[in-house]
Amino acid sequence: MSGVAVSKDNEDAPRAQEDLVVLSGVNKHFGALHVLQDIDLTIGRGEVVVVIGPSGSGKSTLCRTINRLETIDAGTITIDGKPLPAEGRELARLRSDVGMVFQSFNLFAHKTVLENVMLGQVKVRRTAKGEAEAKARALLERVGVAAQADKYPAQLSGGQQQRVAIARALAMGPKVMLFDEPTSALDPEMINEVLEVMQQLAREGMTMVVVTHEMGFARSAADRVVFMADGRIVEQATPEEFFSNPRSDRAKDFLSKILHH
Repeated sequence: MSGVAVSKDNEDAPRAQEDLVVLSGVNKHFGALHVLQDIDLTIGRGEVVVVIGPSGSGKSTLCRTINRLETIDAGTITIDGKPLPAEGRELARLRSDVGMVFQSFNLFAHKTVLENVMLGQVKVRRTAKGEAEAKARALLERVGVAAQADKYPAQLSGGQQQRVAIARALAMGPKVMLFDEPTSALDPEMINEVLEVMQQLAREGMTMVVVTHEMGFARSAADRVVFMADGRIVEQATPEEFFSNPRSDRAKDFLSKILHH
């Protein structure tokens, strides 16, 4: 028996250094509502974790605690071995290591697309303007909107704006990217152009936490699916296992509602 235990430990040992985001015993209340209940979740470097579940299950809140847009009431969150700082310069530095893409694109309306992607590099990373511009143009190229560099966000489609938002987050050279329902505000024909960019990032080994209703993306891009309901992680598994053989009644019920049509 002990031989088995030892080999198991050895298997796990290399993983331990590669844990990038670790949530341990995380709890969060909004007033009387217990939105996150004893969340334990570890995300490895280079892993793509897709968080799914019914509305109000705590998915977005979970995502937003990882870069401290939401504070937590109990538990710990570490990124690359360091606990989340409370505020100030340390928090700004952490936020630049954690890229975030929201449901609403959150671009600065009075700045061009290029300026939007340059801004954080210059202000937070203290990158020289010329270098920041070169990087911004390369990233706009990468997400397929290089031709829109001198336009303002309002002149772009929703899909283009969201791809600019992804480029802006990538410009900071983040260790992990958080996506909080990045396609839910988009028209159906624009969803794929954003998911394509995200698929590409996943293939390139970017560590990603994605809250989404897009089950096709979860199936094809995720290393792991985390299913939440009522503020808890109910189950987590590979996409293959989760979609073909969900273990909990909550997950079975959820999948039957969204996959039958």
